Formats: sequence, structure tokens, C-alpha cells
Amino acid sequence: MFMFHKEGYKIIVLTFILVSAIVLATNAFIELNWLRFLIFAAALIFLFLILQFFRNPKRPHALNNENVLSPVDGKVVVIEEVFEKEYFNDKRLQISVFMSPLNVHVTRYPVGGNIVYSKYHPGKYLVAWHPKASEENERTTVVVNNSNFGDVLHRQIAGALAKRIVNYAKTDTTVEQAAESGFIKFGSRVDVYLPLDAKVKVKLNDKVTGGISVLAATK
Repeated sequence: MFMFHKEGYKIIVLTFILVSAIVLATNAFIELNWLRFLIFAAALIFLFLILQFFRNPKRPHALNNENVLSPVDGKVVVIEEVFEKEYFNDKRLQISVFMSPLNVHVTRYPVGGNIVYSKYHPGKYLVAWHPKASEENERTTVVVNNSNFGDVLHRQIAGALAKRIVNYAKTDTTVEQAAESGFIKFGSRVDVYLPLDAKVKVKLNDKVTGGISVLAATK
């Protein structure tokens, strides 16, 4: 089923109004047919891109407490052992998924459990693949305590186009795997931090689907 996310309702309405105004003005004041066609086409393409960005398709999520699901749609750009210093202060396995503006931008919980940490950080808007983006960009950090993996951290990171991150996670609440955790407007990436013994199930450059694709497992 094809739907639009609530975070896009206001922008979609404003875009419809803007596109309608452009079409009416063009029809009234532009006499050259080829120029009129170009303006109509540009306005409709812009509307299509906005609708594409805020789509929120309903999916049959394959929930499994022994798996860590991808929190977002996109491409796997990082799989490495790193030192995570905001919450764990030790080494973790980091898997990062980069989203283009055309991907679905709903962020989902990679595991189910109890939320033990949720924090918003204002920051810069470096390109999402910049090495310091995870430390300096606008971001939110959420940690869910899971019965199989322990604490699992996922971090929404704003990019050069993303100017607003929405985070629904509230501490001391229990959440279901693949439920909505937040939304990032106009492109970015999400990092997931796992125990070092988690079994990685993806490779670099793999395309993944939020709430469906398995990033890692217990075995």
C-alpha cells in the first residue's frame, strides 16, 4: 500500500499550491508553447520528487529477535570496527547505510527492546559520507537494550541537504523491531553500532531495505 509520511504533509500541500500557481501563471503569461511546456514539465518533476521523497510504503516486516534489521533504505557504505565514544566508550562494530534523496527516509528500530538512551545533537551539515559527519553533523543517538544483542545504538546523521531530523524515541519505553524511530528530511545516513561478535550479513555497496534487510545476526 502506497502512503505518505506525516512529516511530509505540510510540505506536500505547500508544493501543490506552488506548482498550481506556477501552472496558472505560465498559462496566463507565457505565450511560447515550448517555454510553457518546459515550465510545466519542471513543475511536475519537482512535485513528483517531493511525493517520492515522503512516500511511506507499508511492508511485511520480517521480525526476528536474532537479527538486526536495516533501519533505513539505502546502500551500505561502512562496515568496520570503531571506538564509539558517546555512549559505549569502547569498540563496536559499525554498519552505516547512506540514503539518497530518492530513498524512503523513514528510520526504523533495528532491534526491539527497551530504549535506554535518546539524545539530539545540533551540528553542522557536512556531506553524509564525510569522516567527521557522525561527530560534527546534526544527529540523534538512540540506544535500545535487546535481549540477544545487549545495547544496540543507531544514529541518524544529517547531510548537506538534510536540515531536520525527527526522533520519536523516548527513554524507558519498549519498542518493537521495525517500528518507526524517526525521519530525516532530504538525504543522509544512519549508523548502527553492534557488539563485536555480531555476525555481519551484508557487504559494502549492498542495497538494503529498512525493516526488511538483515544487517547482522547472532549466528
